[in-house]
Amino acid sequence: MESKGRKRSARRKHLSRKRMPRLSGTRWRKPSRPRANMATRRFRKASPAPLRSEHNLPRDTQNIETAGIEVCLQEELPTENGSFAAAAFEEGYRKGYYEGGEGRLCRQLPPYTVLPDLTVDDVIARGILQSASSLVPIMPPAAVYAEVVQALDQRLPLSVVRLGDGELLTLAHDMIISTDQARLWGTFLPYAGVILPDGAARGALAYSLRVASIVGIPESRHPSFQGLLFPVLKQLGISYHELKMTTSTINYALHEQGLFYPMLRGRKLLLIGNKADGLANVLSSQGFEVAGIITPVNGVHDVNRIMEEVAFLDFDLALVAAGVAAVMICTAIAEELGKVSFDLGHLANRLEDGEALLLPGLEVNG
Repeated sequence: MESKGRKRSARRKHLSRKRMPRLSGTRWRKPSRPRANMATRRFRKASPAPLRSEHNLPRDTQNIETAGIEVCLQEELPTENGSFAAAAFEEGYRKGYYEGGEGRLCRQLPPYTVLPDLTVDDVIARGILQSASSLVPIMPPAAVYAEVVQALDQRLPLSVVRLGDGELLTLAHDMIISTDQARLWGTFLPYAGVILPDGAARGALAYSLRVASIVGIPESRHPSFQGLLFPVLKQLGISYHELKMTTSTINYALHEQGLFYPMLRGRKLLLIGNKADGLANVLSSQGFEVAGIITPVNGVHDVNRIMEEVAFLDFDLALVAAGVAAVMICTAIAEELGKVSFDLGHLANRLEDGEALLLPGLEVNG
Protein backbone atom coordinates (compact mmCIF):
# COMPACT_ATOMS: atom_id res chain seq x y z
CA MET A 1 0.00 0.00 0.00
CA GLU A 2 2.78 2.35 0.86
CA SER A 3 4.48 1.82 -2.51
CA LYS A 4 1.15 2.49 -4.31
CA GLY A 5 0.75 5.77 -2.38
CA ARG A 6 4.25 6.85 -3.41
CA LYS A 7 3.46 5.99 -7.04
CA ARG A 8 0.23 8.05 -7.01
CA SER A 9 2.09 11.03 -5.47
CA ALA A 10 4.82 10.81 -8.10
CA ARG A 11 2.19 10.58 -10.87
CA ARG A 12 0.39 13.73 -9.59
CA LYS A 13 3.67 15.68 -9.64
CA HIS A 14 4.38 14.47 -13.14
CA LEU A 15 0.92 15.46 -14.37
CA SER A 16 1.09 18.89 -12.70
CA ARG A 17 4.43 19.57 -14.42
CA LYS A 18 3.00 18.37 -17.68
CA ARG A 19 0.10 20.84 -17.42
CA MET A 20 2.40 23.78 -16.53
CA PRO A 21 2.76 26.06 -19.61
CA ARG A 22 6.25 26.27 -20.98
CA LEU A 23 7.90 29.67 -21.45
CA SER A 24 10.20 30.21 -24.44
CA GLY A 25 10.44 26.51 -24.99
CA THR A 26 12.28 25.90 -21.72
CA ARG A 27 11.16 23.39 -19.18
CA TRP A 28 9.76 24.75 -15.93
CA ARG A 29 11.70 24.16 -12.81
CA LYS A 30 11.61 25.51 -9.31
CA PRO A 31 14.15 28.31 -8.93
CA SER A 32 16.98 27.66 -6.58
CA ARG A 33 17.38 29.90 -3.51
CA PRO A 34 20.16 32.05 -5.04
CA ARG A 35 18.02 32.65 -8.17
CA ALA A 36 14.99 33.55 -6.03
CA ASN A 37 17.07 36.04 -4.03
CA MET A 38 18.34 37.58 -7.28
CA ALA A 39 14.76 38.05 -8.52
CA THR A 40 13.84 39.73 -5.23
CA ARG A 41 16.78 42.12 -5.59
CA ARG A 42 15.72 42.96 -9.15
CA PHE A 43 12.14 43.67 -7.98
CA ARG A 44 13.33 45.98 -5.27
CA LYS A 45 15.59 47.82 -7.68
CA ALA A 46 12.74 48.32 -10.16
CA SER A 47 10.18 49.47 -7.59
CA PRO A 48 8.68 52.90 -8.31
CA ALA A 49 10.38 55.98 -6.91
CA PRO A 50 8.61 58.07 -4.24
CA LEU A 51 6.04 60.57 -5.52
CA ARG A 52 7.57 63.71 -6.89
CA SER A 53 6.89 67.09 -5.35
CA GLU A 54 4.36 69.44 -6.95
CA HIS A 55 7.14 71.52 -8.52
CA ASN A 56 8.39 68.50 -10.49
CA LEU A 57 5.01 67.47 -11.83
CA PRO A 58 4.20 67.93 -15.48
CA ARG A 59 2.81 71.41 -16.19
CA ASP A 60 -0.69 70.15 -16.90
CA THR A 61 -1.00 68.77 -13.37
CA GLN A 62 0.23 71.86 -11.51
CA ASN A 63 -1.80 74.73 -10.09
CA ILE A 64 -4.83 72.60 -9.29
CA GLU A 65 -6.60 74.22 -6.38
CA THR A 66 -8.46 71.14 -5.16
CA ALA A 67 -6.03 69.35 -2.88
CA GLY A 68 -7.76 65.98 -3.15
CA ILE A 69 -7.51 66.02 -6.92
CA GLU A 70 -3.85 66.92 -6.74
CA VAL A 71 -3.14 63.90 -4.54
CA CYS A 72 -4.99 61.63 -6.96
CA LEU A 73 -3.03 63.02 -9.86
CA GLN A 74 0.25 62.43 -8.08
CA GLU A 75 -0.66 58.85 -7.23
CA GLU A 76 -1.81 57.97 -10.73
CA LEU A 77 0.73 59.86 -12.86
CA PRO A 78 2.35 56.64 -14.21
CA THR A 79 -0.83 55.80 -16.17
CA GLU A 80 -0.48 55.97 -19.94
CA ASN A 81 -0.62 59.46 -21.52
CA GLY A 82 -1.81 61.04 -18.30
CA SER A 83 -5.36 59.86 -18.98
CA PHE A 84 -6.21 59.62 -15.31
CA ALA A 85 -4.77 63.10 -14.69
CA ALA A 86 -7.02 64.52 -17.38
CA ALA A 87 -10.05 62.71 -16.00
CA ALA A 88 -9.30 63.88 -12.45
CA PHE A 89 -8.87 67.46 -13.62
CA GLU A 90 -12.17 67.28 -15.50
CA GLU A 91 -13.94 65.90 -12.44
CA GLY A 92 -12.45 68.62 -10.22
CA TYR A 93 -13.49 71.31 -12.69
CA ARG A 94 -17.01 69.87 -12.85
CA LYS A 95 -17.33 69.88 -9.05
CA GLY A 96 -15.93 73.39 -8.78
CA TYR A 97 -18.24 74.65 -11.52
CA TYR A 98 -21.21 73.21 -9.64
CA GLU A 99 -20.16 74.52 -6.23
CA GLY A 100 -19.60 78.00 -7.65
CA GLY A 101 -22.99 78.17 -9.35
CA GLU A 102 -25.85 75.71 -9.09
CA GLY A 103 -24.61 74.48 -5.71
CA ARG A 104 -24.77 77.97 -4.21
CA LEU A 105 -28.21 78.51 -5.70
CA CYS A 106 -29.41 75.19 -4.31
CA ARG A 107 -28.36 76.16 -0.78
CA GLN A 108 -30.49 79.32 -1.00
CA LEU A 109 -33.72 77.48 -1.87
CA PRO A 110 -36.33 76.92 0.85
CA PRO A 111 -36.43 73.36 2.23
CA TYR A 112 -38.35 70.77 0.22
CA THR A 113 -38.49 72.90 -2.94
CA VAL A 114 -36.87 72.60 -6.37
CA LEU A 115 -36.41 75.03 -9.26
CA PRO A 116 -36.69 72.88 -12.40
CA ASP A 117 -37.33 75.54 -15.05
CA LEU A 118 -34.55 78.03 -14.19
CA THR A 119 -30.76 77.76 -14.34
CA VAL A 120 -28.41 79.72 -12.12
CA ASP A 121 -27.85 82.10 -15.05
CA ASP A 122 -31.61 82.70 -15.28
CA VAL A 123 -31.77 83.50 -11.57
CA ILE A 124 -28.76 85.83 -11.80
CA ALA A 125 -30.31 87.65 -14.78
CA ARG A 126 -33.55 88.20 -12.87
CA GLY A 127 -31.63 89.30 -9.81
CA ILE A 128 -29.68 91.88 -11.81
CA LEU A 129 -32.94 93.33 -13.11
CA GLN A 130 -34.13 93.63 -9.52
CA SER A 131 -30.81 95.30 -8.60
CA ALA A 132 -30.76 97.79 -11.48
CA SER A 133 -30.79 100.74 -9.12
CA SER A 134 -27.46 99.56 -7.68
CA LEU A 135 -25.66 99.33 -11.02
CA VAL A 136 -22.87 101.90 -11.46
CA PRO A 137 -22.29 103.03 -15.07
CA ILE A 138 -18.75 103.44 -16.38
CA MET A 139 -17.62 105.44 -19.41
CA PRO A 140 -17.83 103.63 -22.77
CA PRO A 141 -14.92 103.96 -25.25
CA ALA A 142 -16.65 106.70 -27.29
CA ALA A 143 -16.99 108.91 -24.20
CA VAL A 144 -13.33 108.42 -23.25
CA TYR A 145 -12.28 109.23 -26.82
CA ALA A 146 -14.36 112.42 -26.76
CA GLU A 147 -12.75 113.61 -23.50
CA VAL A 148 -9.22 112.88 -24.72
CA VAL A 149 -9.80 114.74 -28.02
CA GLN A 150 -11.39 117.69 -26.21
CA ALA A 151 -8.44 117.94 -23.82
CA LEU A 152 -6.00 117.79 -26.75
CA ASP A 153 -7.87 120.42 -28.72
CA GLN A 154 -8.19 122.77 -25.75
CA ARG A 155 -4.72 121.99 -24.36
CA LEU A 156 -6.10 120.87 -21.03
CA PRO A 157 -4.46 118.38 -18.64
CA LEU A 158 -5.93 114.87 -18.73
CA SER A 159 -4.70 111.47 -17.58
CA VAL A 160 -6.22 108.11 -18.48
CA VAL A 161 -4.87 105.36 -16.25
CA ARG A 162 -5.76 101.69 -15.90
CA LEU A 163 -5.87 99.40 -12.86
CA GLY A 164 -5.06 95.76 -13.50
CA ASP A 165 -4.08 93.00 -11.13
CA GLY A 166 -0.52 94.37 -10.82
CA GLU A 167 -1.69 97.78 -9.64
CA LEU A 168 -4.35 96.29 -7.36
CA LEU A 169 -1.96 93.83 -5.73
CA THR A 170 0.50 96.67 -5.14
CA LEU A 171 -2.25 98.73 -3.52
CA ALA A 172 -3.68 95.83 -1.51
CA HIS A 173 -0.54 94.24 -0.08
CA ASP A 174 -0.13 94.65 3.68
CA MET A 175 -3.50 96.39 3.70
CA ILE A 176 -6.20 94.09 2.31
CA ILE A 177 -4.09 90.95 1.90
CA SER A 178 -0.67 89.95 3.24
CA THR A 179 2.51 90.51 1.30
CA ASP A 180 2.96 86.75 0.98
CA GLN A 181 -0.50 86.39 -0.54
CA ALA A 182 0.16 89.28 -2.93
CA ARG A 183 3.43 87.67 -4.01
CA LEU A 184 1.66 84.36 -4.54
CA TRP A 185 -1.04 85.92 -6.72
CA GLY A 186 1.37 88.30 -8.44
CA THR A 187 4.41 86.30 -9.48
CA PHE A 188 4.61 88.66 -12.49
CA LEU A 189 5.02 91.80 -10.35
CA PRO A 190 8.81 92.11 -10.78
CA TYR A 191 8.21 92.18 -14.55
CA ALA A 192 5.66 94.96 -13.93
CA GLY A 193 8.29 96.93 -11.99
CA VAL A 194 7.33 96.21 -8.36
CA ILE A 195 9.15 94.19 -5.69
CA LEU A 196 6.92 93.63 -2.66
CA PRO A 197 6.71 94.78 0.05
CA ASP A 198 6.83 98.38 -1.13
CA GLY A 199 4.92 100.87 0.98
CA ALA A 200 6.26 103.83 -1.01
CA ALA A 201 4.91 102.37 -4.27
CA ARG A 202 1.56 101.74 -2.61
CA GLY A 203 1.39 105.33 -1.38
CA ALA A 204 2.36 106.82 -4.75
CA LEU A 205 -0.16 104.62 -6.53
CA ALA A 206 -2.91 105.61 -4.10
CA TYR A 207 -2.14 109.31 -4.71
CA SER A 208 -2.27 108.79 -8.48
CA LEU A 209 -5.63 107.07 -8.11
CA ARG A 210 -7.00 110.14 -6.34
CA VAL A 211 -5.81 112.66 -8.94
CA ALA A 212 -6.30 110.69 -12.20
CA SER A 213 -8.81 112.17 -14.64
CA ILE A 214 -10.20 108.82 -15.86
CA VAL A 215 -9.55 105.49 -14.14
CA GLY A 216 -9.88 102.20 -15.97
CA ILE A 217 -11.16 99.51 -13.62
CA PRO A 218 -11.53 95.77 -14.20
CA GLU A 219 -15.03 94.60 -15.05
CA SER A 220 -14.16 91.13 -13.77
CA ARG A 221 -15.38 90.23 -10.27
CA HIS A 222 -12.44 87.82 -9.87
CA PRO A 223 -10.76 87.95 -6.41
CA SER A 224 -7.65 89.55 -7.94
CA PHE A 225 -9.68 92.26 -9.69
CA GLN A 226 -12.90 93.73 -8.26
CA GLY A 227 -12.33 91.46 -5.26
CA LEU A 228 -9.43 93.79 -4.40
CA LEU A 229 -10.53 97.04 -6.07
CA PHE A 230 -13.49 98.02 -3.91
CA PRO A 231 -11.97 96.94 -0.56
CA VAL A 232 -8.87 98.99 -1.50
CA LEU A 233 -10.96 102.07 -2.33
CA LYS A 234 -12.84 101.72 0.93
CA GLN A 235 -9.63 101.34 2.93
CA LEU A 236 -8.13 104.41 1.24
CA GLY A 237 -11.26 106.45 1.87
CA ILE A 238 -11.93 106.93 -1.86
CA SER A 239 -15.56 106.82 -2.95
CA TYR A 240 -16.00 105.14 -6.31
CA HIS A 241 -18.84 107.61 -6.93
CA GLU A 242 -16.21 110.35 -7.09
CA LEU A 243 -14.11 108.56 -9.71
CA LYS A 244 -14.67 108.92 -13.42
CA MET A 245 -14.38 105.25 -14.33
CA THR A 246 -14.05 103.29 -17.56
CA THR A 247 -12.99 99.73 -18.34
CA SER A 248 -9.38 98.75 -17.65
CA THR A 249 -9.22 97.42 -21.22
CA ILE A 250 -10.00 100.87 -22.65
CA ASN A 251 -6.71 100.71 -24.60
CA TYR A 252 -7.89 97.67 -26.56
CA ALA A 253 -11.48 98.93 -26.79
CA LEU A 254 -10.44 102.21 -28.45
CA HIS A 255 -8.34 100.29 -30.96
CA GLU A 256 -11.03 97.70 -31.71
CA GLN A 257 -13.67 100.38 -32.27
CA GLY A 258 -11.48 102.33 -34.67
CA LEU A 259 -11.00 105.27 -32.29
CA PHE A 260 -7.31 104.93 -31.49
CA TYR A 261 -6.08 106.01 -34.93
CA PRO A 262 -8.01 109.33 -35.00
CA MET A 263 -7.01 109.97 -31.39
CA LEU A 264 -3.33 110.02 -32.44
CA ARG A 265 -3.72 111.68 -35.83
CA GLY A 266 -2.21 115.18 -36.07
CA ARG A 267 -0.71 115.01 -32.54
CA LYS A 268 2.91 115.21 -31.45
CA LEU A 269 3.43 111.93 -29.64
CA LEU A 270 5.75 111.15 -26.75
CA LEU A 271 6.38 107.41 -26.28
CA ILE A 272 7.48 106.17 -22.85
CA GLY A 273 8.37 102.59 -21.96
CA ASN A 274 10.50 99.61 -22.84
CA LYS A 275 8.71 99.13 -26.18
CA ALA A 276 9.04 102.79 -27.20
CA ASP A 277 11.70 102.24 -29.90
CA GLY A 278 9.77 99.56 -31.76
CA LEU A 279 6.48 101.42 -31.36
CA ALA A 280 8.08 104.59 -32.73
CA ASN A 281 9.09 102.73 -35.89
CA VAL A 282 5.54 101.45 -36.38
CA LEU A 283 3.89 104.83 -35.80
CA SER A 284 6.40 106.73 -37.93
CA SER A 285 5.85 104.30 -40.81
CA GLN A 286 2.14 105.10 -40.56
CA GLY A 287 2.76 108.83 -40.83
CA PHE A 288 2.37 109.78 -37.16
CA GLU A 289 4.68 112.38 -35.63
CA VAL A 290 6.84 110.97 -32.84
CA ALA A 291 8.17 113.93 -30.88
CA GLY A 292 10.21 111.95 -28.38
CA ILE A 293 11.10 108.57 -26.91
CA ILE A 294 12.00 107.75 -23.32
CA THR A 295 13.24 104.24 -22.65
CA PRO A 296 13.76 102.20 -20.55
CA VAL A 297 11.56 102.59 -17.49
CA ASN A 298 13.14 100.71 -14.59
CA GLY A 299 10.18 100.11 -12.33
CA VAL A 300 8.11 102.28 -10.01
CA HIS A 301 11.12 103.98 -8.44
CA ASP A 302 12.25 105.35 -11.81
CA VAL A 303 9.32 107.77 -12.13
CA ASN A 304 11.21 110.87 -10.95
CA ARG A 305 13.98 110.35 -13.52
CA ILE A 306 11.41 109.82 -16.27
CA MET A 307 9.62 113.04 -15.34
CA GLU A 308 12.88 115.00 -15.46
CA GLU A 309 13.31 113.88 -19.08
CA VAL A 310 9.66 114.51 -19.96
CA ALA A 311 9.90 118.12 -18.78
CA PHE A 312 12.32 119.02 -21.60
CA LEU A 313 10.20 117.63 -24.45
CA ASP A 314 7.50 119.30 -26.55
CA PHE A 315 4.53 117.00 -27.17
CA ASP A 316 0.74 116.86 -27.18
CA LEU A 317 -0.03 113.31 -26.10
CA ALA A 318 2.10 110.91 -24.05
CA LEU A 319 1.55 107.20 -24.61
CA VAL A 320 2.96 105.29 -21.65
CA ALA A 321 3.57 101.53 -21.51
CA ALA A 322 5.58 100.99 -18.32
CA GLY A 323 3.84 98.47 -16.08
CA VAL A 324 2.64 99.74 -12.72
CA ALA A 325 4.80 102.87 -13.07
CA ALA A 326 2.63 103.99 -16.01
CA VAL A 327 -0.12 105.08 -13.60
CA MET A 328 2.24 107.40 -11.70
CA ILE A 329 3.86 108.73 -14.88
CA CYS A 330 0.52 109.51 -16.53
CA THR A 331 -0.87 111.42 -13.57
CA ALA A 332 2.40 113.31 -13.08
CA ILE A 333 2.42 114.43 -16.73
CA ALA A 334 -1.11 115.80 -16.41
CA GLU A 335 -0.66 117.34 -12.98
CA GLU A 336 2.84 118.78 -13.30
CA LEU A 337 3.01 119.63 -17.02
CA GLY A 338 -0.66 120.16 -17.92
CA LYS A 339 -0.49 117.68 -20.81
CA VAL A 340 -2.58 114.70 -21.92
CA SER A 341 -1.35 111.20 -21.07
CA PHE A 342 -2.70 107.75 -21.84
CA ASP A 343 -1.79 104.42 -20.23
CA LEU A 344 -1.20 102.29 -23.34
CA GLY A 345 -0.25 99.03 -21.62
CA HIS A 346 0.28 95.88 -23.69
CA LEU A 347 -1.35 97.43 -26.75
CA ALA A 348 2.18 98.77 -27.34
CA ASN A 349 3.45 95.19 -27.60
CA ARG A 350 0.71 94.22 -30.02
CA LEU A 351 1.32 97.24 -32.23
CA GLU A 352 5.07 96.69 -32.24
CA ASP A 353 4.73 92.98 -33.07
CA GLY A 354 2.24 93.64 -35.86
CA GLU A 355 -0.44 91.67 -34.04
CA ALA A 356 -2.58 94.83 -33.96
CA LEU A 357 -2.79 97.18 -36.95
CA LEU A 358 -3.65 100.87 -37.01
CA LEU A 359 -6.43 101.37 -39.55
CA PRO A 360 -8.00 104.80 -40.09
CA GLY A 361 -11.66 105.04 -39.22
CA LEU A 362 -12.31 101.27 -39.26
CA GLU A 363 -13.39 98.89 -36.53
CA VAL A 364 -10.82 96.18 -35.94
CA ASN A 365 -13.01 93.84 -33.86
CA GLY A 366 -10.20 91.74 -32.53
